[in-house]
Amino acid sequence: MSKRVAVVTGANKGIGLALVRALCRQFEGDVYLTARDRDRGQEALRKLQQEQLKPLFHQLDITDLQSIRNLRDFMSRGYGGIDILINNAGIAFKVADTAPFGTQAEVTLATNFFGTRDVCTELLPIIKPQGRVVNVSSVSGSSALQQCSQELQKKFRSSTITEEELVELMKKFVEDAKRGVHAQQGWSSSAYGVSEIGVTVLSRIHARMLSKERAADRILLNACCPGWIKTDMAGPNAPGTPEEGAVTPVYLVLLPAGADGPHGELVSNKAVQKW
Repeated sequence: MSKRVAVVTGANKGIGLALVRALCRQFEGDVYLTARDRDRGQEALRKLQQEQLKPLFHQLDITDLQSIRNLRDFMSRGYGGIDILINNAGIAFKVADTAPFGTQAEVTLATNFFGTRDVCTELLPIIKPQGRVVNVSSVSGSSALQQCSQELQKKFRSSTITEEELVELMKKFVEDAKRGVHAQQGWSSSAYGVSEIGVTVLSRIHARMLSKERAADRILLNACCPGWIKTDMAGPNAPGTPEEGAVTPVYLVLLPAGADGPHGELVSNKAVQKW
């Protein structure tokens, strides 16, 4: 029986760091803090070590396929797979940013949607039986969905939408944004919000796939909203602490063996949200 292991992406600060801290205290197994920047990752590691915690580090840039595959191979060799995966890495432009909306859409989706999708493509096959996967999304995805046309809402809420169809929709948003026609095409004007629609729908699709192809393994996969949390990304006016933001994702990945849900849901404050 190989040792149990948890992996958190984008974990050198904010909610990611709080997630690693909580898992070091509550999960029986190794906990990997991953970060794009090796130095920042090691700095975060030292911070937690000063708290008498014992996380481990592995470099991971979710926009770099080779970096994802290096992590996959390391986990397969060392642990026979992964027990807990929290896809936390993400970016958001500041409201005052002057970059053209098309650029913001392309850059935001490259990380939040396409990067997260690449991580899932490479790592879901090595999630162990009874494994737990959480994709950190946001209720801003729900808000952005409300701002989309009825036609787009119907597509994103469909229980039969495929991953290929979702990818084409996300690509279309980026193209429409670059051409300056996203509003006419029925899209929300929040690039971050649309990226989180993508993450939530991707979670629903992957949960369906796991139920169909690996039913006996009883893996649970969900999207979650950590809340409006005071981080570099969400800004200083947010009311919640990173520790509060970690509560729901940690609850989901520590669901006991044999639990049959939540699965394929968007969860906030430990409660399933309507999509």
